[in-house]
Amino acid sequence: MSSSVQLFRDQRYQELKGQCLQQGILFEDPEFPASDESLYYDSAAKGKVEWKRPKDLCEDPHLLVDGMSSHDLHQGKLGNCWFVAACSCLALRKSLWQQVIPDSNEQEWDPKSPRKYAGIFRFRFWRFGEWTEVVVDDQLPTENGELIYCHSNVRNEFWSALLEKAYAKLAGSYQALDGGCAAEALVDFTGAVAESINLEEGKYGEVISEQMKLFEDLMKVHKRGGFISCSISSPGRPSEAETGMGLIVGHAYSVTAIRKLRLGESLLFSFKAEKLFMIRLRNPWGKKEWHGAWSDSSEEWKKVSDSERKSLGLTVGNDGEFWMTFEDWCKNFTDVDICRTVNTSCFSLHKTWEKEMMYGAWAKHPEPLLNRSGGCFDNRETFLQNPQYLFDVKKAQDKVLVSLQQEDRRKYKKEGKGENITIGFEILKVEDNRRYRLHKLTVQERVATSPYSNTRSVFLRRTLQQGRYILVPTTYIPGVPTKFILRLYTDVPSKLRELKEDRPKMTCWSLLCGYPRRVTQIKVHSAEGLQKQDRSGGADPYVLIKCENQSWRSAVQHDTTSPVFNTQVIFYRKDIDSPVTIQVWNSNLLRDQLLGQAVLAASPGEPREQQRLKLRGRGGGEAAEVPGHISVTVLCSDDLGEL
Repeated sequence: MSSSVQLFRDQRYQELKGQCLQQGILFEDPEFPASDESLYYDSAAKGKVEWKRPKDLCEDPHLLVDGMSSHDLHQGKLGNCWFVAACSCLALRKSLWQQVIPDSNEQEWDPKSPRKYAGIFRFRFWRFGEWTEVVVDDQLPTENGELIYCHSNVRNEFWSALLEKAYAKLAGSYQALDGGCAAEALVDFTGAVAESINLEEGKYGEVISEQMKLFEDLMKVHKRGGFISCSISSPGRPSEAETGMGLIVGHAYSVTAIRKLRLGESLLFSFKAEKLFMIRLRNPWGKKEWHGAWSDSSEEWKKVSDSERKSLGLTVGNDGEFWMTFEDWCKNFTDVDICRTVNTSCFSLHKTWEKEMMYGAWAKHPEPLLNRSGGCFDNRETFLQNPQYLFDVKKAQDKVLVSLQQEDRRKYKKEGKGENITIGFEILKVEDNRRYRLHKLTVQERVATSPYSNTRSVFLRRTLQQGRYILVPTTYIPGVPTKFILRLYTDVPSKLRELKEDRPKMTCWSLLCGYPRRVTQIKVHSAEGLQKQDRSGGADPYVLIKCENQSWRSAVQHDTTSPVFNTQVIFYRKDIDSPVTIQVWNSNLLRDQLLGQAVLAASPGEPREQQRLKLRGRGGGEAAEVPGHISVTVLCSDDLGEL
């Protein structure tokens, strides 16, 4: 077995199967026994259940009958339509379900060699950043000889019931699967990145331009192996109530196809449009379908011949699967869960991403410098006491994908603590040379805020400008401890790492070479009125900031005498009498030219507000003035942990 796969409860499939075959017995799982404790975490929920093996329920049991299909499974009595919807999505991608059900042929019943069957199965889930193998026996909960939970259309097919049992084992019980989000199960099946969209808040049912952008995005997700599920939120309506159009409130539907169809001449007249934007959904119940336009018995289908349906790829069957226009979908559903399989392969024709992943935790501590559970940005006094992660954007601008995922809390339901915590994150643009934790927000820019949600994971896509950033994952309320994983995807490597030190370390070298006595932050906002350098009346300026033996250079701003730099730096200074010099240079092909400079004492007593400084030539403060001014903010402290 691959060393990258973890074993749940340290159960080894091949060893356990070998022992059972040697002893001529069927496996009974001591870690998830056929008893009420595996069914319920709440003792009040108990009922009359018999545990039976597949051979007791049918004559010719199989793991899979004619492969896997999204039509294979139905929900049963458990309120886990979200899990069943995720299974329907999984069934559409053979390469992915083969990862979840490894060696399905080896695990299959062999009617010719019944003695090779040991009543043991294994499944793999992506759990908190690692593939985890879960072993189960084949004893399944029944009433009156019928499976009571997830089951197949075909009486002798058992992959869905056994997969559900393995997932329930991870969660601690079947009851722990009652209520959830399809995106959670899809992440566990694939390791994908989950994103939730509220269609009402985004006004996708009203704004056609936003609707079309979403359609193109979802079609791309689907084509590239991602998954989509949707639901109707139920404030003020009972869950599982039926709308006037036949849709079920509070119920997860899986998206099984998305099509943009060009209509032929014969259909153009009927539909008064050149294209149809269509989406196909499946109800995990296998029944109860949409009654509106393009529903199975609608007027729209009567206008399309069987041959035209076939050529368009639109098929109809009374099986819980149905088509809608994308516009109707946006107007009738409220919530969408998207799972993106982010491509990190070097051998792909599609865009590939550089991935970084970090494990972390929010942890309480009474000492502010050691506390790592400071709450969201609204908690100004404690916000920066959260974990902090530094990363760099190397290109002029780069699209960044961020996923923050908390640990699965279903296993804590027995203790009454199984609800997800509300989480989110902030991205701050910081000094280009920062290496230590941020303690005070001064010149830094707050450039992105994720949604805050009590879902297992939150996701953000954002285009960021070149520079250095700190990502701060937070719980919404301070002082809530739990673990998380952070995944960052960029076009070029970002060198994501956690900031743990508050200030430079005191070492033996510090005694010999000196230890910093002052911290100074500088932000050069802009310059104006610079001397013209070329025939077109422009210049190509950049700024160079020097302090002791350190220096930092900004990017070049082209063809302007009023550049906007927004360059931030931080220096830890040993010689507090040595000034800080800010120089503006013009970039030339052969030799760069100094346009002017400002020399600052940069001491704690100086103003902290933005200053407009006159540029001078080389030399001290008495050097001759030259054309131009620069706008800067300078902050200093002799407490190295203040900034």
